Amino acid sequence: TTGGSDQSERGFEFFVTKMRARFSVPRKQGARLSAPTTATTTTTTRRRRGGGGRSARVVTRAGLSFQKFGKVLQEKAKADFERVFQGTEKTRERLGVVDELLAYWKLDDSEDTLEELEDALIASDFGPGAALALVDGLRDRIKAGEIKDPQALKAELKKSMVSLLESASVKSGSGELAMSESAPTIILIVGVNGGGKTTTVGKLSNRFSKQGYQVMLAAGDTFRAAAKEQLEVWADRTGAVVAEYPDMEKTNPMDVLGRAAELAIDEASATDVLICDTSGRIHNNFQLMDEIEKCKETLAESKAGAPHETLLVLDSTTGLNMLNQAREFNDYIGITGLVLTKLDGTARGGAVVGVVQELGIPIKFIGVGEGVEDLQPFNAEAFVDGILSFSS
Repeated sequence: TTGGSDQSERGFEFFVTKMRARFSVPRKQGARLSAPTTATTTTTTRRRRGGGGRSARVVTRAGLSFQKFGKVLQEKAKADFERVFQGTEKTRERLGVVDELLAYWKLDDSEDTLEELEDALIASDFGPGAALALVDGLRDRIKAGEIKDPQALKAELKKSMVSLLESASVKSGSGELAMSESAPTIILIVGVNGGGKTTTVGKLSNRFSKQGYQVMLAAGDTFRAAAKEQLEVWADRTGAVVAEYPDMEKTNPMDVLGRAAELAIDEASATDVLICDTSGRIHNNFQLMDEIEKCKETLAESKAGAPHETLLVLDSTTGLNMLNQAREFNDYIGITGLVLTKLDGTARGGAVVGVVQELGIPIKFIGVGEGVEDLQPFNAEAFVDGILSFSS
């Protein structure tokens, strides 16, 4: 809410003023850190049509197995670090106060500095739970004699953040998507109004298509005007197709998704990935939440193991207010991954850490810009490097 955001901003400014007065630290002007660049070239080949039918589609897609696609995304995330670095600029500037604070850390006043650090993290939307966990970990290592200077303290803070973010993933990296062993993989996209679900569907379609996969989109948002037309525009841009609506006078989301799954499973469509858009729904409206539960059940009935991913799209500008949304959706339908959008438009990116710590659900993608390539596979190390660029 607007009131909550204003209160957070005032709390943060109060903390910065108090901290600078304590250390008499002037604000640095015009300081910018350049991001490291990594060059990676990925070559793919469009999957050949014909000859082999459904069985041929079980093994490979464009020279890549479905099981390897998550690793490809992780490599892509590291290669596109520059995008993440630019897209997290506002959060990085806000967390610059942490760099200033830790630069003056001394062993004999470590407790005071740790308390100030906890306040700084909470004021930056990390949330009490994540802030306390991070600071307690640092305190234990200081007592054990493992941290003796500011640089070691900064390095340990970043390491702890990466560890916390990766802890939610069963696999080695939380950017990996769960893919079906046989085509099609079915992905369900859910969330509240205005979070960026349809845009996320389009950008995911672009990622799959560029790797050579045949993508079908399901326009399950039957409530919003022109939602299907918007999805058709994305399909044209990304080389996907939109599943036709069922032949009935009045459609509902369950019928639309059921028909789309039927078409995607049909060998004639040669579909590798079906991405299902849905209507935005208020997380505390029981009737709407019951409907999204039925949507998931419909997909589950269409193919064993479906949907293979249920991704919740969250607007990063809401900070930790997104937690209530995530809790309700997870309770109803079981969320397998989070997509955090609009990180480039907020200084509240620290909430990413708080959400993972609180819910234990891995982040699969982050939105760091408006471009079609700006939906980035989440890589914990790259993300932490982006929001905490400490001076040497």
